[in-house]
Amino acid sequence: MNIALVSYEGRLSSQYAADTVADEDTLLANYLTSRGHQVSIEIWSDAAVGWEQYEAVILKSPWDYFDRIAEFYAWLTRLDRLGVQLLNPISVVRWNADKRYLLEMAEAGVPVVPSQWLARGSKLNVDALFAALGQPGQLIIKPAVSGGAKNTFALTAAEAMAQADFLQKLLTEEDFLAQPFLPQIQTQGEWSLVYLGGQFSHCVLKTPKAGDFRVQHYLGGGIEPYPAPAHIRPVADDIVRRFAPGCLYARVDGVEVDGQFLLMELELIEPFLYLETDDASWSRYEQALRG
Repeated sequence: MNIALVSYEGRLSSQYAADTVADEDTLLANYLTSRGHQVSIEIWSDAAVGWEQYEAVILKSPWDYFDRIAEFYAWLTRLDRLGVQLLNPISVVRWNADKRYLLEMAEAGVPVVPSQWLARGSKLNVDALFAALGQPGQLIIKPAVSGGAKNTFALTAAEAMAQADFLQKLLTEEDFLAQPFLPQIQTQGEWSLVYLGGQFSHCVLKTPKAGDFRVQHYLGGGIEPYPAPAHIRPVADDIVRRFAPGCLYARVDGVEVDGQFLLMELELIEPFLYLETDDASWSRYEQALRG
């Protein structure tokens, strides 16, 4: 199969790299090549790429799409017009690019971290926001279209009041989402369950470095392979079955609160898949790709 693994312009000097984690793009390209596929790593925003030459175009690490969302949407439209097979499917990617999907999933009965929508141009009311989220000690504010912890803040009510003008300015530029800060992320960690071809593959537990709440490895977070807890698997299985149809890969991120798994993100565009933490994941990936 002739395959394009899609990355971004800053890949070779990526701010998302860490010495503790190998370059998954290269490892995956090498593995698929060893299995007889022709693999090229292409830049999604490179106008010179002839996407129609590929049998499959796989979104792997387009880690600037959220900074260039209008351009990214236009690229998706172009692929659709060309009849290019994008994995994951274009319709799913469009849906997943905006965190409003979390509200839709909550309405559909999925246990999601409580979320409040902050629409672009709306007036920020800190007291009302904390009240709506059950008066948490801190809340998390993050853009509706984002990645890599960009413009993501953990704020107490006093801090939010002190930074109200700054937050209001951000709201003039884009939509945001507010959620209660969950201390369980610091005390227990965040679960990531990886699915390949709709089937569970492997699981990791991510933990932030001391004094932080962000679990990303390039921000000092830790990654440990872990068996998926028996009470979490059915929830994640159901999420993937209902909301990731036809997907080559999916990553379900969440936290356990009082014995219940709460979804934080359903990653269907460009998640790091932690393939190196499970030796069999490479063959599962290739098998899912073959369909």
